[in-house]
Amino acid sequence: MPPDEHSSEPASGFGSFYQVTLSPLRRYLATILGSGHEAQDIAHDAYMKTYRAMHLRPIAKPGAFLFTTARHLALSYRIRRVNRMQPSEASAIEARIPPAPNTADLVMARQESSALQEAILALPAGCREVLVLRNFEELSHQQIAEKLGISCSGVEKHLSRALRLLREQMRDSRK
Repeated sequence: MPPDEHSSEPASGFGSFYQVTLSPLRRYLATILGSGHEAQDIAHDAYMKTYRAMHLRPIAKPGAFLFTTARHLALSYRIRRVNRMQPSEASAIEARIPPAPNTADLVMARQESSALQEAILALPAGCREVLVLRNFEELSHQQIAEKLGISCSGVEKHLSRALRLLREQMRDSRK
């Protein structure tokens, strides 16, 4: 995930650090947030925090620090976004409760669930194992890395590939 780590450099090296990490950071944040505009805003905040931190103390792995900071900011932003969208009155909540699904909806849901299970089983073994540990057993990337004896970036690559393959397979199954 983070590009090659740079040594802890003063502000003069921050410009090159910024250029090297900007594009990967925006892509990473866009996958978390689902929006390029929001990713740009969060990336800006992450760079500001990283820049300030680099001036307060040496940071051994500024790329990792940047991506971790960005992830925390993005997740906090998502939580705030969801909370803003929550209705506050009981009547508003009741109005949003959908009616009971009809038989056709249930059949379609079962078919999609079955297609998803088949798609997961069709994944390469490493991708499938990481996906199951992350999404079903809810282990952190660090816990998965330790359990499987791979790096955190390896976990993230497997997870990213698994999700991409699942999207493709599910899209193809709907055609």
